[in-house]
Amino acid sequence: MGNHRQVNHQANWENLGDKTSQSLLRMRKVLVLERIMLVAFLLSLGILFLPWRQTIPGKGTVTALRPQDRPQTIQNQIGGRIERWHVSEGQKVRQGDTILLISEISQSYFDPELPLRLKEQLKAKQGSEAAAKQKMRATEDQIGALGRGLKFQLVSAENKVKQSINYVQSDSADVEALRQFYRVSQSRLARYEQGFKDGLFSLTDIETRRLNVQNDNAKLIAQENKLNSSKQSMLNAQIELDNIRAKYQESLAKAKSDMGTALSGQASAQGDIAKLRNEIANIDFRRGLYVVRAPQDGYVIKTMKAGIGENIKDGESVATLQPENPLVAAEIYVNAMDVPLMEEGSEVRLQFEGWPSVQFSGWPSVAVGTFAGRVFSIDRMVSANGTYRVLVKQMVPVPQTDEPWPIQLRQGSGVFGRVILNSVPVWYEIWRQLNGFPPSLEKEPKSTGNQGK
Repeated sequence: MGNHRQVNHQANWENLGDKTSQSLLRMRKVLVLERIMLVAFLLSLGILFLPWRQTIPGKGTVTALRPQDRPQTIQNQIGGRIERWHVSEGQKVRQGDTILLISEISQSYFDPELPLRLKEQLKAKQGSEAAAKQKMRATEDQIGALGRGLKFQLVSAENKVKQSINYVQSDSADVEALRQFYRVSQSRLARYEQGFKDGLFSLTDIETRRLNVQNDNAKLIAQENKLNSSKQSMLNAQIELDNIRAKYQESLAKAKSDMGTALSGQASAQGDIAKLRNEIANIDFRRGLYVVRAPQDGYVIKTMKAGIGENIKDGESVATLQPENPLVAAEIYVNAMDVPLMEEGSEVRLQFEGWPSVQFSGWPSVAVGTFAGRVFSIDRMVSANGTYRVLVKQMVPVPQTDEPWPIQLRQGSGVFGRVILNSVPVWYEIWRQLNGFPPSLEKEPKSTGNQGK
């Protein structure tokens, strides 16, 4: 029993060194782990205070900055039948090159001699206008002759009226004188009759005086009849004067009516002439529209119609044209919450599809394969999906550390951009992302109304 305990005690002393070595190794591992955790904590704490560049992300496509640089459809202005295609898809064309040749399908323009026919009608209408002008001149001469004839007739008639008035005045004076003579003769006759009664005068004297009274009365009656005739002549002269004036007014009204008819004919002829000239010009212009031409230099992307002999309506699209050298831009869409933080001229980092790049959200300066841009405009109205469209153009001049946008960019390709904002600590950005807050805003964006002008 004692020997067994002694053996165990000796074995424990022999294994004591190994156990001590194992314990020391475990303590060293714990110390290393604690040091690593401490270093990691300090590094994490330091990272939290590193500067973080806030950005507003947005996705979109490549487009053109100017409307005339964007793909456009080529339309025919008149309806017709396709006779011949002069281009193929992908072909480069210059401004004015023939795209399509069409023929007429409207019955109103089938006559190949239609311009000649219209010119003949125009010549006839011009003759009608000349005849109307000639009639107007003749009517003007007639009105002038009427005026001159009236002048002489009026002078003659007025003289007759004046002469009749003089006759009336002269006859009135004679009547008054004869009436006075008649009254004097009656007074003398009364005195002679009284004298005859008194025996102063003879019967012969009384008869003589009675005869004189009758003669004076006859003269007075004759002169009164003459005065009445003079007054009637004066009335006839005035009536004749009024008739002359009325006849002149009637003739003048008829001449003016003829003048109005001639003027109306001239105006109608001029209207028809203008209409015919318009039709001739329209036909000449329409025949120039049988050829559909390229509006500008570019490439024919796609033809909308196919075949020969197919009818097309007026204003129908026949092909799509991409301008040759468009001024490309990027349109990205951002959330409505971030729009108030942006302004025209803000810096943007862009990543185009097809160009390998590595972009760091908080450190855009160390990004690889991205391109510089500036905000050109921000839509004033929300899009259908609740976002706002931001148009980004290339930064000019290009920064020395960047490269210009690739010339191989095609409109419609995808693009991802980040609008650069303020610099904040990393801990603030983490706190903002966890709470869903928008990026910070130190000051109100400057108004760019003048820049847009």
